[in-house]
Amino acid sequence: MEGKRIFITGGAGFIANTLIKKLVEDNEIIVYDNFHRDTLSNSGYADHKNIQVIKGDVLNRQLLIDSMKDIDTVVHAAGIAGIDTVIKEPVKTMQVNMIGTANALEAANTNGIRDRFIDFSTSEVFGSMAYKSTEEDATVAGSAGEARWTYAVSKLAGEHLAHAYAAQYNLPTVTVRPFNVYGPGQTGEGAIKVFIKRALNNEDIYINGDGNQIRAWCYVDDFVDCLFRCLEDPKAIGNSFNIGNARAITTILGLAEAVCRVLKSESKIIFKPALSADIELRIPAVTKAEEILGFKAKVDLEEGIHNTAEWIKTLD
Repeated sequence: MEGKRIFITGGAGFIANTLIKKLVEDNEIIVYDNFHRDTLSNSGYADHKNIQVIKGDVLNRQLLIDSMKDIDTVVHAAGIAGIDTVIKEPVKTMQVNMIGTANALEAANTNGIRDRFIDFSTSEVFGSMAYKSTEEDATVAGSAGEARWTYAVSKLAGEHLAHAYAAQYNLPTVTVRPFNVYGPGQTGEGAIKVFIKRALNNEDIYINGDGNQIRAWCYVDDFVDCLFRCLEDPKAIGNSFNIGNARAITTILGLAEAVCRVLKSESKIIFKPALSADIELRIPAVTKAEEILGFKAKVDLEEGIHNTAEWIKTLD
C-alpha cells in the first residue's frame, strides 16, 4: 500500500501499532484513540511525519465524523477488551463495542471511504466450545447476564452491523476474528504477557480455573500479516476471517509450563478460582484465510514466547 490515508480507531493500541510499523513509511496514518491503553507513545512512531494523532473516543460520533474526512481505509480496532475489565465494567464494554462500532461505521459511510472498513470482532463469538470453527459456523453466546458474554455479544452485534452497512450501503467491509493474539508491544491484560513477566522474575504464576482451557495462540506479526492482506486484496471485501495459528495449541496450564521451560524459570504454578464463565476450547479453522488470502501463520509458540520475553526485558 502506498499513498493512502488510513484512519485507525484504537490506533494507540497493541495490534494497531504493529500494523502502523508496516504502513507508516508509505502512507498517511490518522490515529484516533482515547489513550486508555497506550503502545504508541513509546513505540518510536508517535512523532513520525506521516502520523496525525486525534485524541478522541469512539462514543463521540460527531468527532468521528469530523475526523474521518478524505479517508481511503478505516481500521476499527477500538474496543474494550480483557476479562478483568469486562467483568468490572460490563455496561461500558457493551457501549464502546456496540455504539462505538455503530459510530465508526456511520462516520465511514457518511464520509464515503474509498477502499475498506476493517472491523475487529473476536473469536469469542463462537461460544465456550469452538473446535476448528469456520467463519460460516453458527455464532453463539452464553446466558444473559453472565459478565463473560457481554464482550462476545457486543462484538457480535458490531459484526452484524458491519454486514448490514455492506448490504444496505455497499460499504466495503471486512471482519476479522482474532484468536489470542500476543507478542511485543502488548498492553493491558493477556495470559502470555503476564506469565512471562512473572517467569522472568521467578514469581508465582497464577491460573484461574483448572488450567485445562485450550487455546490457539497467534503471534502479532502473523496476525498483522493477514490483516495487511485484508487491506490489500479485493477478494477480502464482504468476508469474515478467522485469524489465528491452528498449530500453536495448548492448555493454559501447558502455556504456563512452556513459558517456564523456554525461559528456564523457577516459577511455581498456582491455581485460583475461576473469575467467571470461561472459554473451554477455542481452536480456529483457518483454511478460508489461506485459500482466499494466501495466509498461513509462521511463528510457533516457543519462538513467540522467546521474542515476547526479549521485548519485556527491555521495559525494565
